Amino acid sequence: MATITYREAVRQAIRTAMKDDERVFMMGEDIGAYGGCFGVSMGLFEEFGPERIRDTPLSESAFVGAGIGAALGGMRPIVEVMTVNFSLLALDQIVNTAASLSHMSGGQFNVPVVIRMTTGAGRQLAAQHSHSFDGWYAHIPGIRVVAPATVEDAFGMLGTALADPDPVLFFEHGALYNSKGELPDDAGPVDIDKAAIRRAGKDLTLITYGGTLPTTLAAAGELAGRGIDAEVIDLRTLRPLDDATFVDSVRRTHRAVVVDEGWRSGSISAEISARITEQAFYELDAPIGRVCSKEVPTPYARHMEQAAIPSAEDVVRAAEAAMRGES
Repeated sequence: MATITYREAVRQAIRTAMKDDERVFMMGEDIGAYGGCFGVSMGLFEEFGPERIRDTPLSESAFVGAGIGAALGGMRPIVEVMTVNFSLLALDQIVNTAASLSHMSGGQFNVPVVIRMTTGAGRQLAAQHSHSFDGWYAHIPGIRVVAPATVEDAFGMLGTALADPDPVLFFEHGALYNSKGELPDDAGPVDIDKAAIRRAGKDLTLITYGGTLPTTLAAAGELAGRGIDAEVIDLRTLRPLDDATFVDSVRRTHRAVVVDEGWRSGSISAEISARITEQAFYELDAPIGRVCSKEVPTPYARHMEQAAIPSAEDVVRAAEAAMRGES
């Protein structure tokens, strides 16, 4: 059992995949000698060389398209997009090409590409580098959307994603890169079809994913001190959602709060709330609560940024409101 950072877990997963399969290579901006904007690919260029760690021009549409072409040609590309905001420049490639080709070809063509990107706020990188569009992409049929929140998932989910015959978007929250966790020596691929219960509880269900998992666990600890036993569900995969795990939890606790760094309007939290209502409405003892980011472009100033994104205190307040039967 080794204690490593989330960043090191992703790097180790890439290294393992490249050693195990010659078809795997990585491409993106500044991932070579520079080691990646967030340091994830540090040392891989020296280990695997420029043919398998490929620096690309600053054109997301071009290199995401090249990754799709490589996947169609039998390779297993890992495409790194520096931040989720920049992925919008490749929306045509992701939505109209990668997500659609299998369906448009009647299953004749698969696109086994993994597109990694950093998401989320909390690092004073301002609006153009800090948003959470994970829920946007979860709206799109034809792709899988995963958001590992732990060291073990950051390592194991990449291997599973690479084995998927269809496109996988792999969201890494920037605030998690320096977080540490234990990685078993025999760690391997992780099931990305199932959500995980990160903390068992009986009074209410807190549902979250990615970078807001530590915030939600901290809130659950605070709630425990106030006599409220909260269960914490880590979704792990946003498309397809594992309804069964979070709906079963709500049927036991009878209350739910969804914690989502995306904006509230049209968010993944709204989808989760709708599914709970559709499947377990008569089990609810209170309205479903939602804790989301304020509906503004993410501010640069630290005090404003912290006020704009979900905090543990926000989650505690929403949980206590649910316990009182309030929205």
